[in-house]
Amino acid sequence: MARNSINQRAIEKHLKEIAMSYERAARRHPIRVPVQTETSAEGGSVSSCGTAEGDPILARLLLWLDEQAQQNPSHHVNVTRFIQEQQLHGEDAAVLAFELEQRDLVEVSRNWGGEAPDVHLTDAGRAAIHRLKKLRLDRAARLRYTMDAFHRWLFDTASDQKPINPALFLAAPDAFFAGSAMSDENLHEALSYLAEHKLIERIDTDPATVAITPQGIRCVLAGGSVQDHINQPRPGSTYNNYLPNAKGVIIGEQQHFTQNNTDGVDPTLFVQLAGYIGQVSSTLGMSDTDRMELERVAQDLHAAATAENPEAGRLRQAATQLKDKLIEAGTTIAATIGVQMAEQALAALVQ
Repeated sequence: MARNSINQRAIEKHLKEIAMSYERAARRHPIRVPVQTETSAEGGSVSSCGTAEGDPILARLLLWLDEQAQQNPSHHVNVTRFIQEQQLHGEDAAVLAFELEQRDLVEVSRNWGGEAPDVHLTDAGRAAIHRLKKLRLDRAARLRYTMDAFHRWLFDTASDQKPINPALFLAAPDAFFAGSAMSDENLHEALSYLAEHKLIERIDTDPATVAITPQGIRCVLAGGSVQDHINQPRPGSTYNNYLPNAKGVIIGEQQHFTQNNTDGVDPTLFVQLAGYIGQVSSTLGMSDTDRMELERVAQDLHAAATAENPEAGRLRQAATQLKDKLIEAGTTIAATIGVQMAEQALAALVQ
């Protein structure tokens, strides 16, 4: 009886250790959606960054397991060897194994000695490896990933706009796409694109350095990708076609307008705010009634801003109403940006 009690306690202890390992894995690598491959507008395949393929370390582990399986098809492999060979000493072998198991990409062989688990590829794991090898050939996807990974690395490493040698990124764990290491050519192409769109600044030093710009910091804080930031509408552009004013002019469409402005009010920021609301109103998760009211206030703001002689009082009232309604809409990125635009426009009235 005493012996059975001891065995039971040992089993319970081990189960508790397994549960704690899963908990650590969940905190370090949140559970993501299954692998999805979407077709871009240009026809290329794009791998979701929320999958195992999108995680640079898990992708490398999958390909390493593929190499081990080719040498010993029927054997389980200890993930600790991967960490040692790849010199990823900050990673936890058990966590990585459990991450792959959660995605059904490997089978984990539990042991009772507290050592890192052994794993064996599943059919789903082999399919994921096949996708990884195909994804490597997608040049556009590689460039998008390199831009995002470098941009975030630069923010984390030198967010105070301190110049840094971009080549240091190539030694970072994230400098892998679909399990393959970034090349100097990949990095150079990404740097050119980021500099072109003012997200980084090239600095003429020896060796050459770069620094993140204020616009680059805003891009990171917005939470989207570099492409999301680049493709968002800019001031003066046509935002949409469903919020015309009383004269049939589309909000945000006009790039230049002349007014008899006796109050010294610059209406540009208010026109941009109204146009932005027209673009994002349907994405805020508001009820139809609240959305229609938001759009009505945006129309009022646009009318006030494009009047022959804009009145500061009308602009302040409409912009304040928009700000309040955006705050009520929630804390989405689109709503937050709208609130910031409203605050900027209102601040310009008192300058």
